[in-house]
Amino acid sequence: MMAAASHKDALRGEFLDRNQMARHTSWRVGGPARIYRPADVADLCVFLASLPAQEPVYFVGLGSNLLVRDGGIRGVVVLTNGTLGAIEQTGERELRVEAGAACAKVARRCIREGFGGGEFLAGIPGSMGGALAMNAGAFGGETWERVVSVETVDRQGRLRRRSPDDYEIAYRTVRGPADEWFVAATLRFGVGDPDAMRERVKDLLARRAATQPMGKPSCGSVFRNPPGEHAARLIEAAGLKGLREGGAMVSDKHANFIINTGDATAADIENLIIRVRDTVEQRFGICLQPEVRIVGENVAL
Repeated sequence: MMAAASHKDALRGEFLDRNQMARHTSWRVGGPARIYRPADVADLCVFLASLPAQEPVYFVGLGSNLLVRDGGIRGVVVLTNGTLGAIEQTGERELRVEAGAACAKVARRCIREGFGGGEFLAGIPGSMGGALAMNAGAFGGETWERVVSVETVDRQGRLRRRSPDDYEIAYRTVRGPADEWFVAATLRFGVGDPDAMRERVKDLLARRAATQPMGKPSCGSVFRNPPGEHAARLIEAAGLKGLREGGAMVSDKHANFIINTGDATAADIENLIIRVRDTVEQRFGICLQPEVRIVGENVAL
């Protein structure tokens, strides 16, 4: 176990009381929450240790795989975006990346250093903490394929270093010790040519832009791909492209995307998720599992 900061230290982060989560999610929806933006990992430890034992805690980075209901969040949100963002080289072709660092920024660092195998991170719209929590992937690569070790923090503000052996890793699924959150990971890469890597990422992102809705707020893919199938194909085959619920719409460009057309509520989006899931199950006997995490209250707190 790594040492935790002293509980006597004064908090150095920023409180955002009853701040609308719509400002911190890629769908641009979500009610109020009590938010803490830690100054650094040590400050985060002090903050967590100061909380009542039963207060719910949610970690949010870029909010790209998250639907916060309109009533807001009961408890406290730890916002890592813009704070826990350090990226440093710790060994030959190894990077230590904090949870708040954007995956795309990690990809750019890999290209600059010639660290091969990190290109896929350019296709993940979230931060490293979220990528670790769900084994995010893109362009044929997955986060945990590159993990050497992770650093976590628990409710008492205690830091630990863990290995991949401490977790069950599968497609878009990570199961590990309860009541711990990722604060950093050490990633190992291969050897790559920066120019070739840059061209590959440019080509892959261009292809993604041609097939996915990039101009409207979304969370990326809503549903996991079932074994041997693609969620987008099933949704399209069910005739659901363009289906609307209030201001939410199934993208007519990529069926596994739900976009906020401008005035969607979280309830609109959640109801549309349910309609899509139920329709696909009725048509094909396959129950799609959401990739997005849904949290919060339907009624204002």
